[in-house]
Amino acid sequence: MTQPAVFFGHGSPMNALGGPFAEVWRNIGEGLGKPRGVVMVSAHWETQGLGVTGQTAPPTIHDFGGFPAELFAMQYPAPGSPELAARVAALTGAVVTDQWGLDHGTWSVLAHVWPEADVPVVQLSLDRRLDARGHYELGQALAPLRDEGVIIAGSGDWVHNLRTWKRDGGGPYPWATAFDAAVKAALVAGDHDALIDWVHLAEDARLSVPTDEHYLPLLYVVAQQRPGEPVAFFNDRIEGGSISMTGVRIG
Repeated sequence: MTQPAVFFGHGSPMNALGGPFAEVWRNIGEGLGKPRGVVMVSAHWETQGLGVTGQTAPPTIHDFGGFPAELFAMQYPAPGSPELAARVAALTGAVVTDQWGLDHGTWSVLAHVWPEADVPVVQLSLDRRLDARGHYELGQALAPLRDEGVIIAGSGDWVHNLRTWKRDGGGPYPWATAFDAAVKAALVAGDHDALIDWVHLAEDARLSVPTDEHYLPLLYVVAQQRPGEPVAFFNDRIEGGSISMTGVRIG
């Protein structure tokens, strides 16, 4: 059975503790069932060179500061999969490593998708030597895994500007709304070139993507889209004016 590919807009680490976004993630997990494994590309593991986690029990990484003790106490003891890591390495040339684990881009979401922590997870790093098309092509290299029972997932936010974030809430900035809409339209149209060339996707695109680490995981999911495969959006909302929580399921 061909597995879908899913991008999660993860937002604040506080979503790990629950709330409306987490409830939707839980519903997504119920629909996905139990795949053979997950390859997750998170905004929060950037490397020079490509790495993939290979432990049997990857650690839960609390890669943030200034949050409640309750959040630091959370653990997500999902198993790793040395076998899946080796398969990813064979497809992509990644180096299998034990120098990372599951960062909050991964576990804050998956703690709700599979709360029993019973689905094997490996993380693939963001190789900062690559341009956007290079990341997309790496995603294409992972595509055979979908037919082997593995979900390809990304975690980030395709609108992510913390400097303009409104702590007291409020509606989205017009530039954030425009870029969010352009991303969704390109996904529906299957216009992968437009998503790769995101700088020209909408006016003021760089306000929505001042740095690209939260956008790039989307390209690994986009690269999975086969002709005619449907897309479905969830958590379609912009928080604090400038953080898109929108996720997309392909297939």
